[in-house]
Amino acid sequence: MPTSSASTTGSARPAASGGVQSLERAFDLLERMADAGGEVGLSELSASSGLPLPTIHRLMRTLVACGYVRQQPNRRYALGPRLIRLGESASRLLGTWARPYLARLVEETGETANMALLDGDEIVYVAQVPSKHSMRMFTEVGRRVQPHCTGVGKALLSQLPDQRVKEILERTGMDAHTPNTITSPDVLLAQLEQIREQGYAVDDEEQEIGVRCVAVPLRGAPALTAISVSGPSGRMTRETVPDVVPVMKDAAERFTKELGPEK
Repeated sequence: MPTSSASTTGSARPAASGGVQSLERAFDLLERMADAGGEVGLSELSASSGLPLPTIHRLMRTLVACGYVRQQPNRRYALGPRLIRLGESASRLLGTWARPYLARLVEETGETANMALLDGDEIVYVAQVPSKHSMRMFTEVGRRVQPHCTGVGKALLSQLPDQRVKEILERTGMDAHTPNTITSPDVLLAQLEQIREQGYAVDDEEQEIGVRCVAVPLRGAPALTAISVSGPSGRMTRETVPDVVPVMKDAAERFTKELGPEK
């Protein structure tokens, strides 16, 4: 007769967090696949996770059966199509969850606050709280723009390796929307390095003359995400940028903490 301890062994035994270990491991593997670009081999997952190959193989078999992972002809594993529906729903909710933080940014800065995601090669705005000023900036939720000419776009690109940025720019091009728009990949890459160091990006009338925007990345968010504050350049002057940045960084940190536990 099996002992009472047998019920806590195997894939369903509790994790240290009090949850189910097999679920935690499965989600960890999915996140590792995403970090690796969406396609990996079992040996790579074993090396990065520290789990034995038989355990990984069993978990991946289950994920494949559920449609969250698919096995490629080359025997490697890729993220599956069922994740798309989950991601789309979560992206819509992300904007809803962000509204209280954006509203507080509007109260503290006086200017319009936005949230945007990197969707493929484009920037898509998913949430906005408008300024209370009669003259204010307005960007329609759902609008898609090129990444090189906006504050949120540069904040999002700064979270990617340079090679990935170059590939995106080759596909999207770098249209000149104003005389201030950066149209050189090398110049933009140099600016992205500066953004990584200082933790914020500025759209200095690069998307539209008369509009200045400050953006910060949401590091640790489940998708590449950034928030921004934008206003007329007469109010949002270069001199006000240093005052706005700490407020935005604080909002970004508080929001990412609410989204979930850090890895």
